[in-house]
Amino acid sequence: MAASGPTKITWKLQEFVAHAGNVTCLVLGKNSGRLLATGGEDCRVNLWSVSKPNCIMSLTGHNTPVECIQFKDSEELVVAGSQSGSLRIWDLEAAKILRTLSGHKANICSLDFHPFGEFVASGSMDTNVKLWDIRRKGCVMTYKGHTNAVRCLRFSPDGRWIAAAGDDSTVKLWDLSAAKILTEFTDHTGPVNIVEFHPNEYLLASGSSDRTIKFWDLEKFKMVSCTEVESTPVRCILFNPDGCCLYSGSQDSLHVYGWEPPRCFDVLPVNWGRAADLAICSNQLIGASFSQVTVSTFVVDLNRVKKTGSIVQGVVEDEKLYNLPVTKGAVLRRNYERPLTACSRPQSKVKEEPESEGRIPSGEEDKDDKESTAEIRNPEEYKEIFQPQNAIARTPPRRTDPFPAPPEDDTVAVKEAEKVTAPTEMHSPVVKRMQPQNNKLADLSDEDAVSQIRKGHDTMCVVLTSRFKNLDTVRAVWTTGDVKTSIDSAVTMNDLAVIVDILNIINLKPALWKLDLCPSIIPQIDKLLQSKYESYVQTGYTSLKLILQRFGPLMADNLVTPPSIGVDITREERHQKCKLCYKQLKNLLPILQSKAGLPGRQGSAFRELQLLMAAFE
Repeated sequence: MAASGPTKITWKLQEFVAHAGNVTCLVLGKNSGRLLATGGEDCRVNLWSVSKPNCIMSLTGHNTPVECIQFKDSEELVVAGSQSGSLRIWDLEAAKILRTLSGHKANICSLDFHPFGEFVASGSMDTNVKLWDIRRKGCVMTYKGHTNAVRCLRFSPDGRWIAAAGDDSTVKLWDLSAAKILTEFTDHTGPVNIVEFHPNEYLLASGSSDRTIKFWDLEKFKMVSCTEVESTPVRCILFNPDGCCLYSGSQDSLHVYGWEPPRCFDVLPVNWGRAADLAICSNQLIGASFSQVTVSTFVVDLNRVKKTGSIVQGVVEDEKLYNLPVTKGAVLRRNYERPLTACSRPQSKVKEEPESEGRIPSGEEDKDDKESTAEIRNPEEYKEIFQPQNAIARTPPRRTDPFPAPPEDDTVAVKEAEKVTAPTEMHSPVVKRMQPQNNKLADLSDEDAVSQIRKGHDTMCVVLTSRFKNLDTVRAVWTTGDVKTSIDSAVTMNDLAVIVDILNIINLKPALWKLDLCPSIIPQIDKLLQSKYESYVQTGYTSLKLILQRFGPLMADNLVTPPSIGVDITREERHQKCKLCYKQLKNLLPILQSKAGLPGRQGSAFRELQLLMAAFE
């Protein structure tokens, strides 16, 4: 009997329709890796068991689209923040609403539960971070300091600190007991999308739209290292439970990183598109992504992934490669000291805000709670997961592969080929079609072969040839160092694809932005924001945001400053440019207003642009 064939390292676990409207966010339960929550434009939070097709529970109560979700470590509570700025916390075991909290003035962008106490933190587009006491139903503290939306929050493993990442390209670290900021990391050159604490050591990782991951020492408050630039923005990272490496869910791939020294141990292709969250279950990494109304989950077998510490000889060889000393069992920095009980944290030192802040009058809260429901759609799975008779079923089962891997594609092909054994079967019509009828292509010259291949693709060939010529022309001007002329030449070509390519380069290096570029670029941004291609819209949004942040105050000042006495040609030219840019920006207002009503992150982005445009009013 033949031995069973090898299994895949990565595979798709499931794909299902999660909401009646578009999915806006999702989160995996980190404790078990087997629980999934999704939020949608339908204002619902739906709960799923990973690998099961049916919804376990549907939570209602929000009146605007759900923007972000987070599980408590024990996975008995879930909190969801909405577009209106309110939070709702549900008790999953009791299947009821626990708290409704209100206080933010804009979308909730990030959430996290305290690892021990009854606290939850929220970050918003209003730039504030709030700490809420679940028992007292109120806001304990508001942390100010960010100048843009707060995209991610994480409590430290010992519960003493909270890290906040924002669109202002900074990571801020607050001490909860002292109620003060400890430090601010400002080395990223793009919005910071995600932060994660090392499970044991005083180390923090941050992923940014500048396409890098940076590692920070939390004793010295200095950067330890930085990864090489990835192909897409970093939005999803996770430390291995033992802290040996960091996983980054990139576009259609998984990167495995070390930080001392900085290096990539492994890269695996995973067809998950844009990964939204990662979790680990029984030495398998679970990745989840969403697109429109569907959610997909994927599995990576970590037993077959190269990571530091997994192959001692390999690690030693890597150390020699970098000409570094090999340390055995050495601890580079101190570890977190976790309290033995939830009560051991000195909560009395936390400064409290007035009780009216963030509190909802009891009558209004009762009304909100009555409108919030926890509809159990699958009673059997609900009882198995949230009301077990013995052990909690969310705990990973004691077996090596909770999600069986399918066989490799080539194994299936070999098995299929083994079925075709008799020579007489070669006369079947299917096999005849598989066999080459002639070998004319092999007899052709290279030029003739390319000509044959291009047949039927004439239109695409013309488009690509034209684009290549346009880019070559722009490159020739660019090499002279004249960015303004490069932009003007691209605009005259009337090819948005070329404009997008140039803007993506300039956006990565904000220092290239000059006021002289704005009158030429703003009309092109108008076209990009109305494009049907999401990547074009994203480039237009990023460019407009940089223009408003860098030149908005300058334009506003020049428009209201009275003319100077005498002749000042430079000032007059600057005034005329600002006046022209102001007129062009005002023409964008209808587009921003129409797109600000969109749900999800795209709508949030355009509402943010509206706030930046308010400086001209």
